[in-house]
Amino acid sequence: MVNFKIILGLKNGKSVQKVLKDQEAKNLIGLKIGDTVKGDKIGIEGYTLEITGGSDNCGFPMRKDVAGSGRKKVFITKGVGLRDKGKGLRKRRTVCGNQIHSNISQVNLKVVKQGKGKIEIESKPEKEKQEEKPEPKPEKKEEKKPEPKKKPAEKKEPKPEKKEDKKSEPKKKPAEKKPEPKQEKKEDKKPEPKQEDDKEPKLDPELVKEFEKETGKNAVWQGRVTKNFKEWKANK
Repeated sequence: MVNFKIILGLKNGKSVQKVLKDQEAKNLIGLKIGDTVKGDKIGIEGYTLEITGGSDNCGFPMRKDVAGSGRKKVFITKGVGLRDKGKGLRKRRTVCGNQIHSNISQVNLKVVKQGKGKIEIESKPEKEKQEEKPEPKPEKKEEKKPEPKKKPAEKKEPKPEKKEDKKSEPKKKPAEKKPEPKQEKKEDKKPEPKQEDDKEPKLDPELVKEFEKETGKNAVWQGRVTKNFKEWKANK
């Protein structure tokens, strides 16, 4: 069983939808995009229609320049199946051929010659069954049973509580603080006075002149008495 949904483009710019079933749908099988159809074959008397396109049951569009009835992957630069636009743009897209077959779900047509009568628009069937709201069930009133009378509660005499002798706990002795070891003070070592160099004895200037004449050497050199002078003085 073949069913097609056709969309008719009228000359006033509006469009009309119609569903073709059985024999009316079979009259379109085998036709291609661009072919003309008489309206008598599909229940529209006096009109001449032209096939402009369509799509299959999976939504792939029919393309006029693709021959055959199956799907094909083709490079497209513009037209049906490509929304992007740009210079030099080329994309591979899956499209249907230009021939109508049993897996086609929608066929687009436009009016070439208008007839006398008006095209009847099929109204959508209204829902026969409306959602029935469940009727509220009458609530059953529960009969109140008489409650049994309660007996007055007997007063219980309070029992004397036994006071437990609290044993005096031994007081804890405060912990003895251990004396902290005193830090020994380091005695500052005073610097020992430097021992003064032994002062040279005062020399007799006459002995010095005499020594220098005899030996030709100095009796004092760099502030100190020379060894030669000391030996000379001892021998004398």
